[in-house]
Amino acid sequence: MKGHKLIYFTILIVFILAAAGCTNNTKESKKTEQDQKTALPKFDVTAAKSIKVNRIYGIGYPGNDNALYVAAGNGLKIYKEANWFETTTNRHQYMGFQAVEDGFISSGHPQKGTGLKNPLGLVKSDNKGETLKKLAFYGKGNYVFMASSFSGKGLYLISDQETDQLNTGVNYSKDNGQTWQPSKFKDFQADSLGMMAVHPVNGDIMAMSTRSGIYYSTDNGNTMKLVTEPFMATALTFAGDSLLFSSVENDKILLKTLNPATAEQTNVAIPFLDYDNPITYLAVNPKNLNQMAFTTYKNDLYESPDGGKTWNNLFLKGEKEQE
Repeated sequence: MKGHKLIYFTILIVFILAAAGCTNNTKESKKTEQDQKTALPKFDVTAAKSIKVNRIYGIGYPGNDNALYVAAGNGLKIYKEANWFETTTNRHQYMGFQAVEDGFISSGHPQKGTGLKNPLGLVKSDNKGETLKKLAFYGKGNYVFMASSFSGKGLYLISDQETDQLNTGVNYSKDNGQTWQPSKFKDFQADSLGMMAVHPVNGDIMAMSTRSGIYYSTDNGNTMKLVTEPFMATALTFAGDSLLFSSVENDKILLKTLNPATAEQTNVAIPFLDYDNPITYLAVNPKNLNQMAFTTYKNDLYESPDGGKTWNNLFLKGEKEQE
């Protein structure tokens, strides 16, 4: 993939990159880091009287918590037992957020005053973000496009520049970010790179949604196979061995399942979405494949407990008042 032209196709990307740039360009406070740290409250997870989200960077179901996590511009929002919760501090911008069996992996930018370097590189938490384990590139890189196996046995990212450890394009790691290899993307014919997903158990299996359809690989992205018609696919995730993906076809927003082995597709009914409000992120709970969720470009969030037969609107346009 070295030298491949990176054209990120979803309309969401402009806003993601703009948000990242704004964070980097914010003027530093005149307070010292020590003063800022002492001013922050003690870490806790508390019930939220209301939810207000202006950016969403990923969603998922961590295996060590029975809850849906939303990575927002102002920290984690946690939906559990029909109630919303949020952290009192460590409200980092978790970009490239990935739920895994023992917590979550992410990149992004830290909340000011926490003493963490900006950008975060790749970090991992098993306690809702109270502490972060530094996996790679701490203080050196922010990776908006990431994907991880739920088991943690396969980690992928897209780099927009070549470094000592990364090639331009897609790179993968089998040892939690210690070493990296480039995905060669043989037989990849799309003119853009898009969102990635990794098989929940087998980290060698990955897929990518592009504006030319969905590509699938069983060898870490070294060879790619187009497994759909050439329509625009905006988001995808694995549901066991199958894929759950969203596409834009004939001016309609669709949600489907896909069997990569047979290319068989099945429609999943969803609430009506305007053409200018496509699905941006998808999540399926690996411990309960009937539990799934999606977000939209306009920051709507829907969750289904029964495989898409019914959907609950958890917030609309990024806002929700607790009852």
